[in-house]
Amino acid sequence: MDQIDIPPYFICPISLEIMRDPVTVSTGITYDRECIEKWVFSGKNKTCPVTKQVLSDVDLTPNHTLRRLIQAWCTLNASKGIERFPTPKPPVDKAEIAKILNDAKLPQLQMRCLRKLKLMASESDRNKRCMEAAGVVQFLASIVKNGSSTPVEDVVEDGVLEFTTASDEALSLLYHLQISQSSLKSLMNREGEFVGCLTRVLQRGNYQSRAYASLLLKSMFEVADPNQLISLRTELFVEIVNLLRDQISHQASKAALKVLIELCPWGRNRIKAVEAGAVSVVIELLLDASEKRASEMMLVVLDQLCGCAEGRAELLKHAAGLAVVSKKILRVSHLATERGVRILSSISRYSATPSVLQEMLNLGVVSKLCLVLQVDCGVKTMEKVREILRLHSRAWKKSPCILPHLRSTYPSS
Repeated sequence: MDQIDIPPYFICPISLEIMRDPVTVSTGITYDRECIEKWVFSGKNKTCPVTKQVLSDVDLTPNHTLRRLIQAWCTLNASKGIERFPTPKPPVDKAEIAKILNDAKLPQLQMRCLRKLKLMASESDRNKRCMEAAGVVQFLASIVKNGSSTPVEDVVEDGVLEFTTASDEALSLLYHLQISQSSLKSLMNREGEFVGCLTRVLQRGNYQSRAYASLLLKSMFEVADPNQLISLRTELFVEIVNLLRDQISHQASKAALKVLIELCPWGRNRIKAVEAGAVSVVIELLLDASEKRASEMMLVVLDQLCGCAEGRAELLKHAAGLAVVSKKILRVSHLATERGVRILSSISRYSATPSVLQEMLNLGVVSKLCLVLQVDCGVKTMEKVREILRLHSRAWKKSPCILPHLRSTYPSS
């Protein structure tokens, strides 16, 4: 390929490869469609890569003349191993999408229309954006809200029969559209109506729909206003915790943890999460967690929940609560160590009964804190550890439970 004389105007300025689908932007420069779409939309750039001028619009005009020249050149050089690029399929437009949405108003055509939309979305990011602009998000949300629970027989690729509903298909498509922040906020602004719909999906849906619901909720809560997060119902927390407990998929569990992380700082949400059983479920998961990021997220959730008396009481009530937090310190990451120390700080400051202090000694928690002082774990973490040890030095400093080589580390009062 390097020895073939390729006309320079066949080359995309971004990828430096032959263009398969040349399109021209408002500055007059031609790029390969896939490359410029990734530049503008995925990279969120507003300028032309070559001229650095701000793009007045994002319309991409197909350069048919150049495409035909490239195809003809490929044909002439077929003997040198050059394959002719097929003529690209034209991107969808709003009129085509509007027709599909109109057809979908007929119940007997709804599933077929949803599958057409799903195929469109899978073809390109440009199609996804066009679908969103044409009102597909609102259409799908209405199906999730009002969709029939009557299953429809569906044949999957491997020939296995599955049963799905229009609501399931709409929810799947909503997730795969990767909708914009403005659309996510629009879904969030429906006076909690759509959040309630997704809560019901978490409660009654199949495992795939529950996973998609959790992922959508995560994205919605990330862009929501705090006042919207304060008024969420207890049922949502119950279903998020149930999703964590069921472990239906790795991705869904991470989404559930992220939802709790987003929600717990606001209002009485941490109490709602505790009452839903979040503390014990997260502790059980943390006992077997081996992945770094998952362990970090679980410790962040526990740290937030221990910000209230109810959360600390639940952690102390669990036989493995203190032990698993101590175990993760210095074994996962700096972030995990920091959050583990914060949890122990909350316990030692606000829930330090004599029996709790003795349990921390017996479980080796105090020895672990002394060990932290011998390792570089960040200034704030070290200060918090010293604060914990000084706070209970009378009960801990001379205890035989502290390993002898760590007693010299114990900070002076």
